[in-house]
Amino acid sequence: MTNSTAGLSGLFETRFSTGATVIAALALVLGVAFGVMGYQEMSLPLAGDLSIITGTVGLFFGLFFALVAFVAAVYMDPGFGDDQGH
Repeated sequence: MTNSTAGLSGLFETRFSTGATVIAALALVLGVAFGVMGYQEMSLPLAGDLSIITGTVGLFFGLFFALVAFVAAVYMDPGFGDDQGH
């Protein structure tokens, strides 16, 4: 493994970290989509019309959940059943 790929291997090492990375990517995309829809004042079928404020709130919620999931993917251990000397 080279130095350029050493940092990314932890994100796809276990099923947990892969799932958390996928959730982080989806939350990021959904947050940006809410931000764009709010900026353009579009409407959602169940939520109604979006304003710039609701789009910004959706953007920040998406970015927050993406950040939490990404940190979980990077720093958390896999969980039960892995005896790693603890």
